[in-house]
Amino acid sequence: MSLNIIVLAKQVPDTRNVGKDAMKEDGTINRAALPAIFNPEDLNALEQALRIKDANPGSKVTLLTMGLPRAAEIIREAIYRGADAGIVLTDRVLGGADTLATSYSLAQAVKKFGNYDIILGGRQAIDGDTAQVGPQIAEKLGIPQVTYAEEIVSLADGYVTVLRRLEHGVETVKAPLPCVVTVNGSAAECRPRNARRLMKYKYAVSTSEKAKLSDEDRAFVDARSYLNIDEWSAAYVDADPAQIGLAGSPTKVKAIENVVFTAKESRCLDNDDNQIEELIKELITNHTIG
Repeated sequence: MSLNIIVLAKQVPDTRNVGKDAMKEDGTINRAALPAIFNPEDLNALEQALRIKDANPGSKVTLLTMGLPRAAEIIREAIYRGADAGIVLTDRVLGGADTLATSYSLAQAVKKFGNYDIILGGRQAIDGDTAQVGPQIAEKLGIPQVTYAEEIVSLADGYVTVLRRLEHGVETVKAPLPCVVTVNGSAAECRPRNARRLMKYKYAVSTSEKAKLSDEDRAFVDARSYLNIDEWSAAYVDADPAQIGLAGSPTKVKAIENVVFTAKESRCLDNDDNQIEELIKELITNHTIG
């Protein structure tokens, strides 16, 4: 059984390197000021997709990402690990999108893609931690969703069986295809790059990247169709301008404040429950905790 598998992935700022220039005045992330990485839980989702592909010869894994043209970097990374193709949804009018506008734009891209059997993505992205985009895409497409997935147990007879990792245990659920599955970071780590695939696809470029190549390099890529990474615009996926980017984002950041904790004083407590209780009350009152 051959399957068409879409993996939703995002190139995110490395939150381990957040500095004073991480945010713009309008409350959006200054992505140019931060190193960009493959969202960690999307790599877990990619591994589940590749396992489905391994178990179903002839299946195809396509990575779909929305962002700046440089997001083609994570498509190459996915292809090195076993994905077959990728699509970068990029357009200036898509900038500044919240989860509602992002999920709408990606859902439009999925509709444009057409024939698919299952959509996988990470539970959440580290630059927002909302875990909303995957479920919202499922709602906009009108298909079932399974969240907190730790393992795709089986996929057969038009159904997918998923092991979910929840706060107080695990459960196994079954959902009809097509559906959206979001994967936890506790799922299996993604396999490493394949050396042969790296050598074959290291010159793969998106439309924007190809425009910057020399004539000779452009001719090299054009002669090898597998090196072309698709790049789609908002207009190409028939997106409503009122539902994308800042225009389609009801979530607004009112203010940003950098908080730096400094040790101004220390206090020694005796082994006394009353002293500990009083300290906890004080910390709650001044909003240090709670």
